[in-house]
Amino acid sequence: MVWVLSDAALQALVEEDAPYGDPTTEGLGIGARQGRASFIAGADLTLACAEDAARMLEISGCRAEAKAASGQRLARGAVLLDAWGSAADLHRATRTAQVLLEIASGIATAAAAIVRAARSANPEAAVACTRKHMPGAKAIALKAIAAGGAAPHRLGLSDSLLVFANHRAFLAEGEPLAAAFRRLRAHAPERQLCAEADTEAEALALAEAGADLVQIDKAPPEAVARLAAAFRGRSPRVRLAAAGGIHAGNAALYAAAGADLLVTSAPYYAPPRDVKLRLFPA
Repeated sequence: MVWVLSDAALQALVEEDAPYGDPTTEGLGIGARQGRASFIAGADLTLACAEDAARMLEISGCRAEAKAASGQRLARGAVLLDAWGSAADLHRATRTAQVLLEIASGIATAAAAIVRAARSANPEAAVACTRKHMPGAKAIALKAIAAGGAAPHRLGLSDSLLVFANHRAFLAEGEPLAAAFRRLRAHAPERQLCAEADTEAEALALAEAGADLVQIDKAPPEAVARLAAAFRGRSPRVRLAAAGGIHAGNAALYAAAGADLLVTSAPYYAPPRDVKLRLFPA
């Protein structure tokens, strides 16, 4: 991964944990002693935010070296990151860096499992993660899913067009969908028009009205297969996405059914991957 969270964002994470100093380290009188910290994978994982954890330590006064990059699959026992500095600087930032690695790598590991499952059935399958991440944690969540090989479904409300039933409920009674979609295209002509359906009939109607991508929510794989066949015959330009309840255990079924895109929120709720933190005097 080539991008790192901003220094301001990383500094804010450190300051949230230690806004008023560290009375334990200060009271023991050990703050000036030099030491080393080592972060070790406590479980097999797909690594995420190693660069960010290293930078967090650097802006806290330490010298840090990431031993692996975000996106790498690593076995339990692999060294992820080493850092050197005073006991005060190490204690200020290492716990926050550890938790960042654990949570981000949990998301990345789950995303990677879904991607692998989908591509075992269709090497061209794509996986996208929704915007249902923890509010305030967008940058971490997006970097983590990218480390796992997934893409963001939407960067946010402002960046894309996705028409839900809750939007269609406010349209003028009797207005044809095609007319509403033409108005939407005129408003944002450079963007892909996506729409979500709850039933197969709705999906076909949205495709015929001019959607570029139709997302079917919580449909079984056999329904996705019927829609994929129908789209090929009637609306070959329209792409089909399967959403709702997609996870590593069923991703291959949806990819094999013919979905062009699998849309999921599951990685955001994955348990953290264990990262061991060891501190030693230099």
